[in-house]
Amino acid sequence: MIQEYQIRVVPQVAYNEENIKAFIAKDKGIDAHTINHVRTLKRSIDARHRDIFVNLKVRVYINEVPHDDVFVKTEYPDVSHAPRVIVVGAGPGGLFAALKLVELSLRPIVLERGKDVRERKKDLAQISRTHTVDPESNYCFGEGGAGAYSDGKLYTRSKKRGSVEKILNVFCQHGASTSILA
Repeated sequence: MIQEYQIRVVPQVAYNEENIKAFIAKDKGIDAHTINHVRTLKRSIDARHRDIFVNLKVRVYINEVPHDDVFVKTEYPDVSHAPRVIVVGAGPGGLFAALKLVELSLRPIVLERGKDVRERKKDLAQISRTHTVDPESNYCFGEGGAGAYSDGKLYTRSKKRGSVEKILNVFCQHGASTSILA
C-alpha cells in the first residue's frame, strides 16, 4: 500500500529517512517494520516561531517496494540532421531554450562569448583578488551564465513561469542530487 502524508517534524527528524519512518509509525499507528521506504515529496521550513519545524509531504511504501523513478526522465529525439536554430548565450535561459528546441525536433547551435566554466572560475577569482574584470569572462559572460554560480535550486514556485518540477527533473537527469526535488 502507498500512502501520502503531510507531517510536521523537528529538523533532527526531517533529514533522516529512518527518523521519518519512526515518526510516521508512531504518529499514524503503523508497524515500523512494514514501512519499506519513505520518499520526501516536498519540504518547507517553518521558522516563524521560536521552535523551528519542517513541514513534509511524504509518500510511504507500506509492505511495498517503490517501482517508480524518483524523477521523470525525458527522452530526446535525434536532431543531428534537423534544421538549425541559433541560441545566443549559454546561461540558464539559453541552455533551457536549446533543450526546448531539441524537444521540438530542432537542432540548436549555442553561441557563447565567454569562456567555459573552468576558465571562468579563474577569471572570477581574479575579480576578488585584484579587482580586475575581464569583459569577456565574468559573472555575466561565460558558460552557465550567472546560474553557474548558484546552488541550482529555483526559489520560485510561480505557476505562471513554467514548470519548476520539470526543470528540477532535468537537473536530476543530468546529474543533480534528487534531494533538490523536495
